[in-house]
Amino acid sequence: MTVSTWLYGFKVAILITTGFQQSEMVGPKKALEDAGAIVHIVSPEEGKVQGWDWITLQPKDDFVVDVSLDQVNPNDYDALVLPGGLSSPDDLRLDERAITFVKSFENKPIAAICHGQWLLINADLVKNRTVTSWPSIKIDLTNAGAKWIDQDAVRDGNLITSRMPDDVPAFNKAMIQLFAETLAQRKK
Repeated sequence: MTVSTWLYGFKVAILITTGFQQSEMVGPKKALEDAGAIVHIVSPEEGKVQGWDWITLQPKDDFVVDVSLDQVNPNDYDALVLPGGLSSPDDLRLDERAITFVKSFENKPIAAICHGQWLLINADLVKNRTVTSWPSIKIDLTNAGAKWIDQDAVRDGNLITSRMPDDVPAFNKAMIQLFAETLAQRKK
């Protein structure tokens, strides 16, 4: 039986702050919306957050924050996406509100790419999990108890991880499959 990849009624939170890798947010957000999901940008900042291209080290576009961390209810969401970049995940992993938010998705689907896995480390969600990431945080993940492998997208139960902007197509495919399976299970 093939699971439909339509995500109508499925609500996804994307947790970012200024300095996220823009392509790792925009690509997954568009793929999810194209599949029918409701996607909200969640941030400790109110108003707007700015994306970056960390490959060229250039600031990019501003994006409207849908819900602030002070107002968000994780129970309103079915899944979580954690884009990478350098400063966004690094700033978020030091914000207890962000870590509490990430921890609340322990039993829900999570998709993290590049440096987004830093938040999973701080939320203590990678121990005994098989993951991938940007190569420079491999040691961070293994020190946190994860098994690191070098693949474009890795699924371990309810967790999808990916390495870098070039892997966004594989990340999107794996993420949507996981989210669709979750939605199908919920409808049974």
